[in-house]
Amino acid sequence: MLAGMTSAAEPEPAQIPFCQSRTVEQVGYVICSVDLDAARPRLFWKGPDGRPYRTFGAVAAAVAAEGKSLAFAMNAGMYADDFTPMGLHIESGETLRPANTVELKQSAGIVPNFYKKPNGVFFLDGRGAGIMPTDMFLKRRDKVAFATQSGPLLVIGGKMNPIFIPGSRDRTRRSGVGVCEDGAVRFAISDGPVNFHDFARLFRDDLKCPDALFLDGGRGAGIYVPAMGRNDWSGHGGYGPIVGLIE
Repeated sequence: MLAGMTSAAEPEPAQIPFCQSRTVEQVGYVICSVDLDAARPRLFWKGPDGRPYRTFGAVAAAVAAEGKSLAFAMNAGMYADDFTPMGLHIESGETLRPANTVELKQSAGIVPNFYKKPNGVFFLDGRGAGIMPTDMFLKRRDKVAFATQSGPLLVIGGKMNPIFIPGSRDRTRRSGVGVCEDGAVRFAISDGPVNFHDFARLFRDDLKCPDALFLDGGRGAGIYVPAMGRNDWSGHGGYGPIVGLIE
């Protein structure tokens, strides 16, 4: 089995609730666990009219038109001003945006988050979910159902990304996803400011995820959990890629 992979069986309707509020080292989080034996997440970007959904409410309405309901959603990575994903975006096996392999040579402290090394891909294929560095993912030949690229990787094979600085003052709201030891996929968003080092430790030590990827931060981080009364709005006027769970 490939690094950062967890197996999955044929999905059935999602079991709700699966999200909870937790406080870790004085920082509040909403953490949502997805059992891939029970449900498969989906990626969303544009509606049938070709326009980006931008809001969780728009995705929920599209899902409702299918006779289903959106139980959970989170922004699935960084995006440009026109809500185009910054990197790879695959929905239902179709590549809508290619991988972004641009490398910036500045020091890690001034490089935009997406380009901090290594960045990575969160994906779902016939065997389950995985997270791996972008260059490693691009060498795979297996087809995937969906994939989203972001950066930086938080945890890689059980080790934290070495670029993170303990006690860093670079603190903001952050969101991410991890593929965890118990086979679950866990999404987490902080309700308050947290630095990269502490956010990565949340996934590695508390959530037991040997592989984890940063999705977004600051005004761009958001989550939708109607069972918890959460329907966040992006401070950038909307979201680009969105990952959701349908019941």
